[in-house]
Amino acid sequence: MSFDYLWHGFAVALTWQNLLIGFIGCFIGTMVGALPAIGPINGIALLMPIAYTMGLPAESTMILLAAVYCGAEYGGRISSILLNVPGDAGAVMTAMDGYPMAKQGRAGEALALSGISSFIGGILGTLGLALFAPMLSGLAIGFGPAEYFVLMIFAFATLGSMVGSQPVKTLIGCVLGLMLATVGLDATSGAYRFTFNEPELGDGIEFVVLVIGLFSVSEAMIILEHQGKGVTVIRELGRMTARWADVVKTTGATLRGSLIGFVVGVLPGTGASVSSAVSYTTEKRISDTEGTFGKGDVRGLAAPEAANNATACGAFVPMLTLGVPGSGTTAVMLGALMLYNIQPGPMLLTERPEVVGGLIASLFVGNFILLALNLPLVNIFARVLTVPNWLLVPGILVLSVIGVYSTHASVFSIFLMLGIGFVGWLMRKAGFDMAPIILGFVLGRVMEVNLRNALAISGGELSILFSSTICNVLWVMAAAVAILPFYLSRRSKRRIAAALATAE
Repeated sequence: MSFDYLWHGFAVALTWQNLLIGFIGCFIGTMVGALPAIGPINGIALLMPIAYTMGLPAESTMILLAAVYCGAEYGGRISSILLNVPGDAGAVMTAMDGYPMAKQGRAGEALALSGISSFIGGILGTLGLALFAPMLSGLAIGFGPAEYFVLMIFAFATLGSMVGSQPVKTLIGCVLGLMLATVGLDATSGAYRFTFNEPELGDGIEFVVLVIGLFSVSEAMIILEHQGKGVTVIRELGRMTARWADVVKTTGATLRGSLIGFVVGVLPGTGASVSSAVSYTTEKRISDTEGTFGKGDVRGLAAPEAANNATACGAFVPMLTLGVPGSGTTAVMLGALMLYNIQPGPMLLTERPEVVGGLIASLFVGNFILLALNLPLVNIFARVLTVPNWLLVPGILVLSVIGVYSTHASVFSIFLMLGIGFVGWLMRKAGFDMAPIILGFVLGRVMEVNLRNALAISGGELSILFSSTICNVLWVMAAAVAILPFYLSRRSKRRIAAALATAE
């Protein structure tokens, strides 16, 4: 296996310009992650159009966005530990034992220990990415249009069965994303689809407009809706270093969390929320012999934090090698590559090694930067939690308008963004997640192109979708991940019912 692309990537990532970009991204990402409910997607959505209009090359833009992504995973622990309010969905499990530690006067220890666990998870996840990306890329070279179409089916099946507790709403979001992807001029027939005679929609809904509307604008409305509900910040942090005994005690939990996080991250459509929950429950089953989890156990803090950051790295594997986002955040980053007319997939490693290698190398460097930032400067990042909503919300909206207008120079795009944001706010109030919509939108265009190419090759025969071993394996995997969770859930309910009947 050749790692020439990685050495080339370090030459890209270690230039002073990209080191500065990585440092800025890590700092911004940590602050964004520390703000409750903002999360990495919003930070990336706001910075993506700004980086593009500044004329940064593709590799520098990806280094910036990857630094924001990983920084937000680090920063999410701050509000979880000090506020008991997760910075994003992936930090929910961090609060289970982090907040009890803070209430016991060990907030500084919890922040330091979680920073160390995040660092180990990030480094191990990046090693996994460097090892498996070339292997999967080599395997995927054998994919044709039919195989890619079935791969997208598998991605949607995985998403519907594993993201969140409401798979039906997740699938509805995917379908809505697919529908939005069909707006605009049909390249094959030349017909305008779903434009309602609006010339501005002839080229379709722009990715930046959709992302900023669904995430940033709707998030600002959510914050306004809950502005009267204040929370108390724990300000007494205590000692700001982790005890060596706690570091040793959490070694097993950190390694197991890193492994689980990377594996879950590689699966298309999953994310940090799934990996942190799986790692926490696994560690509780293995280590909680005294019933201390949920009461300030350091192992319950370390496992999900390591998993979060390993997942962030693992999610890049399917995005870079297959063109299938591993999470909602990598879906946005895939859209950023498309702004540069770069199509992620098995040939990306060969055609643009500076992009893949630079991104992976920057993840190694970025984790060291984040460790250096988070341990001594955690007091500064904690003050981000005191930013008032009257300052935060206008700032988000102003950056949203600037990002959309700077990319498209269209007033219509601004109004479309605001309209999408309002619809996104209503959907979030109804319990819908926005990530499946983005995944459906990004994958929908690739899915349609590959289906049409496959049918063109076969003369319109659908049998081409079942004509190869790879297609058939992917169909079986898609059916398994779609059906198995429902089967296991029903079997679990039957066992519970049988146990209750026996007890009576």
